[in-house]
Amino acid sequence: MTPALPVLIDTDPGLDDAVGILFALACGRFSVTAMTAVAGNIGIGTTTRNIGRLLAAMGRDDVPYAAGAVGPLQGDGLDEVAIHGNDGMGGVDLPAPLTLPDARGATARLAEVLAAAPAGALTLLALGPLTNLVHLAHDAPQAYVRIGRIIAMGGTIHEPGNAGPYAEFNIASDPLAAQMVFDGPVPTTLIPLDVTRKLRATPDDLDRLAALGTDAARLSADLIRAYFHGNADRASRPLHDPCVMLMALHPQLFGVEQMRLCVDTAEHPGRLSQMQNGAMVDVAMTIDAPAALEALWRGLGTV
Repeated sequence: MTPALPVLIDTDPGLDDAVGILFALACGRFSVTAMTAVAGNIGIGTTTRNIGRLLAAMGRDDVPYAAGAVGPLQGDGLDEVAIHGNDGMGGVDLPAPLTLPDARGATARLAEVLAAAPAGALTLLALGPLTNLVHLAHDAPQAYVRIGRIIAMGGTIHEPGNAGPYAEFNIASDPLAAQMVFDGPVPTTLIPLDVTRKLRATPDDLDRLAALGTDAARLSADLIRAYFHGNADRASRPLHDPCVMLMALHPQLFGVEQMRLCVDTAEHPGRLSQMQNGAMVDVAMTIDAPAALEALWRGLGTV
């Protein structure tokens, strides 16, 4: 049996974040050592509480979690309340957290976990703005360099943006943080809208998911159905953040290219450009979407 992959999850849940988290907790292929919240889709109080609620839904009071950045490194943050609802979960009912977040905050929690693990052993799965990672790199640089790899959902290369015409929400929420992470010492794999918009679920897919009968499958089906609210005319909805978990487990489903990327922090915040002096980033540009959806459903249906 393949050993479970030890991971940290940094997230701003968020409907599609929640599905990725449920997959990570349910599939049996990850050892989730800690989770940290960042403001993004919704404010930090709600994203932190949503981590606790998702852990409670899966009976996982063993996973520590903590609140992180309340906003970007500079400027004002964005939000996606219109998509995710005031509670970030589209009104889907979740239990109250079983435990309180670590009062020391995200940087202290991440630094402690990284110090206790062998250098390079932990993969960091980033589902939101990258602000927490920059705070960790600044405040605990010896811990930060112990991360083996960062896999982040964010950006767009050729696709139109979802935070203006050129930028994707996570990168646009804190473009300076994104540039600093790309420039930093930890290898980074980016999964942009070019890929995530290809992994889609239809109402029939959700019926099949719910019929698997596990808590994670039923709850994920409810969360994705909430994603259709206000978009009832759409035949399918994209599953952005679960692509991060799928990349970690099934990299063969993705086609990856190395690119030198610069992040616009001024005129078009979050816009990515390929430039000779850019940071070297591995960028997923293709996905076997049918196989990826099957892998996602299979993990959520694991008993």
